Amino acid sequence: MTDELPGGLPELRASDADREQVAEVLRDALAEGRLDMEEFEERLEATYAARTYKALEPITRDLPAPGVSAPSPAVSMVKRPDGGRGWADRIVGGGDGTSQWGIAVMSGFERKGRWTAPRRFNAFAFWGGGVIDLREADFAAGEVVVNCVAIMGGMSVVVPPGVEVVVRGFGLMGGFDHREEGVPGDPGAPRVVVTGFAFWGGVGVERKVTRAERLRQKEERRLEKEDRRRERLERRAARRQELGAGSGARDDLDDSLEEARSIHRAAMEGHRDTHSGRHEELHERRGDDREERRRARQDRREERRDRD
Repeated sequence: MTDELPGGLPELRASDADREQVAEVLRDALAEGRLDMEEFEERLEATYAARTYKALEPITRDLPAPGVSAPSPAVSMVKRPDGGRGWADRIVGGGDGTSQWGIAVMSGFERKGRWTAPRRFNAFAFWGGGVIDLREADFAAGEVVVNCVAIMGGMSVVVPPGVEVVVRGFGLMGGFDHREEGVPGDPGAPRVVVTGFAFWGGVGVERKVTRAERLRQKEERRLEKEDRRRERLERRAARRQELGAGSGARDDLDDSLEEARSIHRAAMEGHRDTHSGRHEELHERRGDDREERRRARQDRREERRDRD
Protein backbone atom coordinates (compact mmCIF):
# COMPACT_ATOMS: atom_id res chain seq x y z
CA MET A 1 0.00 0.00 0.00
CA THR A 2 3.01 2.33 0.09
CA ASP A 3 3.50 2.30 -3.72
CA GLU A 4 2.15 5.25 -5.66
CA LEU A 5 -1.25 4.42 -7.08
CA PRO A 6 -2.22 5.10 -10.68
CA GLY A 7 -4.41 8.11 -11.29
CA GLY A 8 -7.63 6.12 -11.64
CA LEU A 9 -7.18 3.79 -8.63
CA PRO A 10 -7.59 6.02 -5.54
CA GLU A 11 -11.34 6.30 -6.04
CA LEU A 12 -11.78 2.52 -6.20
CA ARG A 13 -13.34 0.81 -3.18
CA ALA A 14 -10.89 -1.03 -0.89
CA SER A 15 -11.54 -4.63 0.18
CA ASP A 16 -11.17 -6.27 3.61
CA ALA A 17 -7.94 -7.86 2.39
CA ASP A 18 -6.55 -4.41 1.51
CA ARG A 19 -7.37 -3.10 4.97
CA GLU A 20 -5.79 -6.14 6.63
CA GLN A 21 -2.62 -5.62 4.56
CA VAL A 22 -2.33 -2.05 5.84
CA ALA A 23 -3.06 -3.21 9.42
CA GLU A 24 -0.24 -5.76 9.18
CA VAL A 25 2.21 -3.03 8.11
CA LEU A 26 1.11 -0.96 11.12
CA ARG A 27 1.57 -3.89 13.52
CA ASP A 28 5.07 -4.47 12.18
CA ALA A 29 5.88 -0.77 12.59
CA LEU A 30 4.64 -0.86 16.20
CA ALA A 31 6.75 -3.91 17.04
CA GLU A 32 9.82 -2.30 15.46
CA GLY A 33 9.37 0.97 17.34
CA ARG A 34 8.49 3.10 14.30
CA LEU A 35 5.09 3.98 15.84
CA ASP A 36 4.15 4.56 19.45
CA MET A 37 0.92 3.19 20.90
CA GLU A 38 -1.11 6.35 20.33
CA GLU A 39 -0.05 6.66 16.68
CA PHE A 40 -0.73 2.97 16.09
CA GLU A 41 -4.27 3.18 17.52
CA GLU A 42 -5.08 6.30 15.48
CA ARG A 43 -3.82 4.80 12.22
CA LEU A 44 -5.47 1.43 12.87
CA GLU A 45 -8.81 3.12 13.48
CA ALA A 46 -8.40 5.12 10.27
CA THR A 47 -7.52 1.90 8.41
CA TYR A 48 -10.70 0.07 9.33
CA ALA A 49 -12.76 3.20 8.64
CA ALA A 50 -11.24 3.68 5.15
CA ARG A 51 -13.44 2.79 2.19
CA THR A 52 -11.21 3.65 -0.79
CA TYR A 53 -7.57 3.28 -1.84
CA LYS A 54 -7.27 7.05 -1.63
CA ALA A 55 -8.08 6.91 2.09
CA LEU A 56 -5.71 3.97 2.74
CA GLU A 57 -2.65 5.25 0.88
CA PRO A 58 -1.60 8.09 3.30
CA ILE A 59 -1.77 5.81 6.38
CA THR A 60 1.47 3.95 5.52
CA ARG A 61 3.09 6.59 3.31
CA ASP A 62 5.98 7.10 5.79
CA LEU A 63 6.42 3.39 6.59
CA PRO A 64 8.40 0.78 4.65
CA ALA A 65 6.53 -2.08 3.03
CA PRO A 66 7.45 -5.63 4.17
CA GLY A 67 10.69 -6.77 2.55
CA VAL A 68 11.73 -3.30 1.28
CA SER A 69 15.40 -2.44 1.86
CA ALA A 70 16.32 0.88 3.41
CA PRO A 71 18.39 3.34 1.39
CA SER A 72 20.92 3.49 4.24
CA PRO A 73 22.56 0.24 5.44
CA ALA A 74 22.63 1.58 9.02
CA VAL A 75 18.97 0.57 9.60
CA SER A 76 17.67 -2.85 8.58
CA MET A 77 14.13 -3.07 7.23
CA VAL A 78 13.96 -6.87 7.59
CA LYS A 79 11.59 -7.87 10.40
CA ARG A 80 12.99 -10.44 12.82
CA PRO A 81 11.47 -12.14 15.88
CA ASP A 82 11.24 -10.38 19.24
CA GLY A 83 10.83 -6.84 17.99
CA GLY A 84 13.57 -7.16 15.34
CA ARG A 85 16.29 -8.70 17.56
CA GLY A 86 17.21 -12.35 18.09
CA TRP A 87 18.81 -13.83 21.20
CA ALA A 88 22.27 -13.64 19.63
CA ASP A 89 21.82 -9.87 19.22
CA ARG A 90 20.63 -9.45 22.81
CA ILE A 91 23.63 -11.17 24.45
CA VAL A 92 26.06 -8.31 23.95
CA GLY A 93 28.93 -9.29 26.29
CA GLY A 94 31.04 -6.89 28.29
CA GLY A 95 29.97 -8.05 31.74
CA ASP A 96 29.27 -4.69 33.42
CA GLY A 97 25.93 -3.73 31.95
CA THR A 98 24.27 -0.32 32.19
CA SER A 99 23.11 -0.79 35.80
CA GLN A 100 24.43 -3.05 38.54
CA TRP A 101 22.45 -1.98 41.63
CA GLY A 102 18.91 -1.23 42.68
CA ILE A 103 18.17 0.07 46.20
CA ALA A 104 14.83 0.94 47.80
CA VAL A 105 14.63 2.10 51.44
CA MET A 106 11.03 2.99 52.24
CA SER A 107 10.69 3.69 48.53
CA GLY A 108 10.90 1.84 45.21
CA PHE A 109 13.03 1.38 42.10
CA GLU A 110 12.56 0.04 38.55
CA ARG A 111 14.83 -1.31 35.87
CA LYS A 112 12.83 -1.74 32.69
CA GLY A 113 12.80 -0.96 29.00
CA ARG A 114 15.99 -1.10 26.90
CA TRP A 115 18.90 -1.62 29.28
CA THR A 116 21.79 -4.09 29.62
CA ALA A 117 21.62 -6.52 32.53
CA PRO A 118 25.11 -7.23 33.97
CA ARG A 119 26.48 -10.64 34.89
CA ARG A 120 25.33 -9.95 38.47
CA PHE A 121 22.65 -7.43 39.43
CA ASN A 122 22.24 -6.71 43.16
CA ALA A 123 18.94 -5.42 44.53
CA PHE A 124 18.07 -4.39 48.10
CA ALA A 125 14.65 -3.36 49.48
CA PHE A 126 13.84 -2.34 53.08
CA TRP A 127 10.21 -1.35 53.61
CA GLY A 128 10.03 -0.83 49.88
CA GLY A 129 9.91 -2.61 46.57
CA GLY A 130 11.65 -2.99 43.25
CA VAL A 131 10.99 -4.25 39.71
CA ILE A 132 13.69 -5.82 37.53
CA ASP A 133 12.11 -6.14 34.08
CA LEU A 134 14.20 -8.10 31.55
CA ARG A 135 11.65 -8.35 28.75
CA GLU A 136 13.33 -5.75 26.52
CA ALA A 137 16.80 -5.87 28.10
CA ASP A 138 20.08 -6.94 26.59
CA PHE A 139 22.29 -9.38 28.52
CA ALA A 140 25.99 -8.94 29.30
CA ALA A 141 26.45 -12.74 29.38
CA GLY A 142 24.62 -15.96 28.57
CA GLU A 143 23.90 -16.36 32.29
CA VAL A 144 23.02 -13.44 34.56
CA VAL A 145 22.45 -13.52 38.32
CA VAL A 146 19.81 -11.32 39.97
CA ASN A 147 20.61 -11.18 43.69
CA CYS A 148 17.63 -9.88 45.71
CA VAL A 149 17.60 -9.00 49.42
CA ALA A 150 14.11 -8.07 50.61
CA ILE A 151 13.56 -7.11 54.27
CA MET A 152 9.93 -6.31 55.02
CA GLY A 153 9.59 -5.49 51.36
CA GLY A 154 9.09 -7.12 48.00
CA MET A 155 10.64 -7.44 44.57
CA SER A 156 9.48 -8.64 41.18
CA VAL A 157 11.69 -10.15 38.48
CA VAL A 158 10.01 -10.17 35.04
CA VAL A 159 11.50 -12.31 32.27
CA PRO A 160 10.42 -12.76 28.63
CA PRO A 161 9.19 -16.07 27.21
CA GLY A 162 12.03 -18.35 26.11
CA VAL A 163 14.37 -17.55 28.98
CA GLU A 164 15.33 -20.31 31.41
CA VAL A 165 14.84 -19.36 35.06
CA VAL A 166 16.57 -20.86 38.13
CA VAL A 167 15.57 -19.75 41.66
CA ARG A 168 18.00 -20.30 44.54
CA GLY A 169 16.86 -17.76 47.13
CA PHE A 170 16.17 -18.39 50.82
CA GLY A 171 13.23 -17.01 52.76
CA LEU A 172 12.78 -16.55 56.52
CA MET A 173 9.15 -15.68 57.23
CA GLY A 174 9.17 -14.81 53.56
CA GLY A 175 9.75 -16.60 50.29
CA PHE A 176 10.85 -16.81 46.66
CA ASP A 177 8.54 -17.63 43.77
CA HIS A 178 9.52 -20.95 42.10
CA ARG A 179 6.62 -21.23 39.65
CA GLU A 180 8.68 -20.31 36.55
CA GLU A 181 11.37 -22.92 37.22
CA GLY A 182 11.55 -26.01 35.05
CA VAL A 183 10.48 -24.30 31.81
CA PRO A 184 13.13 -25.06 29.16
CA GLY A 185 14.63 -22.06 27.41
CA ASP A 186 14.85 -21.39 23.70
CA PRO A 187 18.08 -22.34 21.88
CA GLY A 188 20.56 -19.54 22.33
CA ALA A 189 18.47 -17.79 24.99
CA PRO A 190 20.11 -16.50 28.20
CA ARG A 191 19.72 -18.10 31.63
CA VAL A 192 18.51 -16.01 34.59
CA VAL A 193 19.45 -17.13 38.12
CA VAL A 194 17.45 -15.48 40.93
CA THR A 195 19.11 -15.72 44.33
CA GLY A 196 19.20 -13.82 47.61
CA PHE A 197 17.41 -13.58 50.96
CA ALA A 198 13.89 -12.54 52.02
CA PHE A 199 12.92 -11.71 55.62
CA TRP A 200 9.27 -10.81 56.14
CA GLY A 201 9.18 -10.16 52.44
CA GLY A 202 9.02 -11.88 49.09
CA VAL A 203 10.61 -12.08 45.66
CA GLY A 204 8.28 -12.88 42.77
CA VAL A 205 9.30 -14.21 39.37
CA GLU A 206 6.90 -13.98 36.44
CA ARG A 207 7.06 -14.53 32.71
CA LYS A 208 5.37 -11.92 30.50
CA VAL A 209 5.35 -10.87 26.87
CA THR A 210 6.12 -7.29 25.87
CA ARG A 211 3.39 -4.74 25.37
CA ALA A 212 3.83 -4.81 21.60
CA GLU A 213 3.48 -8.60 21.52
CA ARG A 214 0.44 -8.43 23.79
CA LEU A 215 -1.15 -5.92 21.41
CA ARG A 216 -0.37 -8.19 18.46
CA GLN A 217 -2.05 -11.13 20.18
CA LYS A 218 -5.05 -8.96 21.02
CA GLU A 219 -5.35 -7.92 17.39
CA GLU A 220 -5.16 -11.55 16.26
CA ARG A 221 -7.95 -12.49 18.69
CA ARG A 222 -10.04 -9.61 17.37
CA LEU A 223 -9.57 -10.78 13.79
CA GLU A 224 -10.51 -14.35 14.75
CA LYS A 225 -13.64 -13.03 16.46
CA GLU A 226 -14.56 -11.05 13.36
CA ASP A 227 -14.06 -14.15 11.20
CA ARG A 228 -16.36 -16.20 13.45
CA ARG A 229 -18.97 -13.42 13.38
CA ARG A 230 -18.77 -13.24 9.58
CA GLU A 231 -19.23 -17.00 9.34
CA ARG A 232 -22.30 -16.84 11.60
CA LEU A 233 -23.81 -14.09 9.47
CA GLU A 234 -23.15 -16.10 6.31
CA ARG A 235 -24.79 -19.21 7.79
CA ARG A 236 -27.76 -17.14 8.93
CA ALA A 237 -28.14 -15.63 5.45
CA ALA A 238 -27.99 -19.11 3.90
CA ARG A 239 -30.72 -20.36 6.24
CA ARG A 240 -32.92 -17.37 5.38
CA GLN A 241 -32.38 -18.08 1.70
CA GLU A 242 -33.35 -21.74 2.16
CA LEU A 243 -36.45 -20.76 4.08
CA GLY A 244 -37.36 -18.25 1.39
CA ALA A 245 -38.33 -21.10 -0.98
CA GLY A 246 -41.07 -22.20 1.43
CA SER A 247 -42.43 -18.72 2.14
CA GLY A 248 -45.96 -19.69 0.99
CA ALA A 249 -46.23 -22.52 3.49
CA ARG A 250 -44.82 -20.25 6.16
CA ASP A 251 -47.49 -17.63 5.41
CA ASP A 252 -50.22 -20.28 5.78
CA LEU A 253 -48.71 -21.34 9.07
CA ASP A 254 -48.61 -17.73 10.25
CA ASP A 255 -52.30 -17.29 9.33
CA SER A 256 -53.23 -20.43 11.25
CA LEU A 257 -51.31 -19.28 14.28
CA GLU A 258 -52.95 -15.86 14.15
CA GLU A 259 -56.40 -17.45 13.93
CA ALA A 260 -55.62 -19.66 16.93
CA ARG A 261 -54.46 -16.62 18.87
CA SER A 262 -57.70 -14.80 18.02
CA ILE A 263 -59.81 -17.73 19.27
CA HIS A 264 -57.75 -17.88 22.45
CA ARG A 265 -58.18 -14.15 23.07
CA ALA A 266 -61.94 -14.38 22.56
CA ALA A 267 -62.19 -17.28 25.03
CA MET A 268 -60.14 -15.39 27.60
CA GLU A 269 -62.32 -12.28 27.23
CA GLY A 270 -65.47 -14.39 27.71
CA HIS A 271 -63.97 -15.98 30.79
CA ARG A 272 -63.09 -12.57 32.21
CA ASP A 273 -66.61 -11.27 31.54
CA THR A 274 -68.17 -14.28 33.27
CA HIS A 275 -65.83 -13.99 36.21
CA SER A 276 -66.47 -10.24 36.45
CA GLY A 277 -70.26 -10.77 36.46
CA ARG A 278 -70.07 -13.34 39.22
CA HIS A 279 -67.82 -11.09 41.23
CA GLU A 280 -70.25 -8.17 40.95
CA GLU A 281 -73.18 -10.36 41.98
CA LEU A 282 -71.29 -11.66 45.00
CA HIS A 283 -70.32 -8.11 45.94
CA GLU A 284 -73.96 -6.99 45.79
CA ARG A 285 -75.09 -9.89 48.00
CA ARG A 286 -72.45 -9.07 50.57
CA GLY A 287 -73.59 -5.44 50.55
CA ASP A 288 -77.22 -6.43 51.15
CA ASP A 289 -76.20 -8.66 54.05
CA ARG A 290 -74.20 -5.89 55.64
CA GLU A 291 -77.15 -3.49 55.29
CA GLU A 292 -79.55 -5.97 56.94
CA ARG A 293 -77.17 -6.52 59.86
CA ARG A 294 -76.79 -2.77 60.29
CA ARG A 295 -80.57 -2.29 60.44
CA ALA A 296 -80.95 -5.13 62.96
CA ARG A 297 -78.36 -3.57 65.23
CA GLN A 298 -80.14 -0.22 65.01
CA ASP A 299 -83.51 -1.80 65.91
CA ARG A 300 -81.99 -3.48 68.97
CA ARG A 301 -80.53 -0.18 70.17
CA GLU A 302 -83.92 1.56 69.81
CA GLU A 303 -85.67 -1.22 71.79
CA ARG A 304 -83.15 -0.82 74.66
CA ARG A 305 -83.74 2.94 74.75
CA ASP A 306 -87.51 2.43 74.89
CA ARG A 307 -87.25 0.02 77.85
CA ASP A 308 -84.99 2.44 79.73
